[in-house]
Amino acid sequence: MVAQFFRCLLVFVTLCVVSHAQDKPVYFEQDVKQSDPLRAEQARELDAYILAMKCDHSRLKKLLAADYSSPAAFEKSVEPYRQAFCDSIGYPPPGDAPKAAPGFEKMGEDGIGIYYRAVIPILPEVHAEGIYIVPVGLKGKAPLIVSMHGGGGSPEVALFHGGANYHDMVRGAVKRGYVVFAPQHLFSAEGFPKDVRNRTDDRLRLVGTSLTAVEIAKISRSLDVILTRPEVDASRVGMVGLSYGGYYALVTPAVDTRIKVSVCSCYYGVQEARYERDELSIPSDFKFKDRFTLFRDSDIAALICPRALQIQAGLKDGVDHRDGGKPLAPISAGYYDQLKLSDRFQHVIFEGGHEFHDKSAWEFVKLHL
Repeated sequence: MVAQFFRCLLVFVTLCVVSHAQDKPVYFEQDVKQSDPLRAEQARELDAYILAMKCDHSRLKKLLAADYSSPAAFEKSVEPYRQAFCDSIGYPPPGDAPKAAPGFEKMGEDGIGIYYRAVIPILPEVHAEGIYIVPVGLKGKAPLIVSMHGGGGSPEVALFHGGANYHDMVRGAVKRGYVVFAPQHLFSAEGFPKDVRNRTDDRLRLVGTSLTAVEIAKISRSLDVILTRPEVDASRVGMVGLSYGGYYALVTPAVDTRIKVSVCSCYYGVQEARYERDELSIPSDFKFKDRFTLFRDSDIAALICPRALQIQAGLKDGVDHRDGGKPLAPISAGYYDQLKLSDRFQHVIFEGGHEFHDKSAWEFVKLHL
């Protein structure tokens, strides 16, 4: 009886095992590495697509459909392009200008000017800060010059103790009888990480704007205040800037048409040159949407035209700063040439390095302001 029971149990287990083996599905399998070429092809396709988009100017031509029949017609025709640029950088930044009054606290005085520390509310919890200078003995109204420092700099560096490589970019305007506003932009801040600029830009993008947009707003909304002051001729506004300040001397008048003449020193074409060499080498705050398909420096100039624009580059500056603008300048000049306003655009390559060229700048500003 016992032996028979175990024989039956063995048969039952055997049948179960055989049945289970028969129920197990047989799957199609393949070596995963066989599909490696497909992934490589995907990467090649996207690379080719990006390269094609870099060379495709059809979107720009459609968006920037310039009317050269008159300066007024041209300005009207580029408005869709201006709006697209603003949308790309997130301008205007969200938030209304606070109602709080601006402050102009006197810092000091010398033989050429009276110096004030200006603090102007521009966004919720955000102020524009800078140095405001009124020429000594000014009678009536004078033109205003916005003087924009460069990367790692400040209004103080550009103004005091000879102005370093800015030379007379700030005091030169005061000496010529202009009122000056020299704003401060964010590059370094005590107690914050060294990359505070890039980190701030990344965070601003997550709330719908960018550091470029906010810093343009700092200038533009400061103009809203400064142009109401009794010593300022609101119809005569110019802007000068070196290096990063040159960037803002290009993009700010592209947005704010109250700026009638601009000098962009040692910036124009720099990022385009870096991009051609290494697409990811440019600083993150220049990586806004369509930067190198729709909004190259050469075409941003169309948003300044027919107002006057001078581009400066030092012959002894770094290769990107020296040569980056050479292939772009004829494109910018073309917008002016077709309106028969060639005198309003200059591309000056001066004997010098990464520095502001006072002589050519102030002659150009005087001519057009």
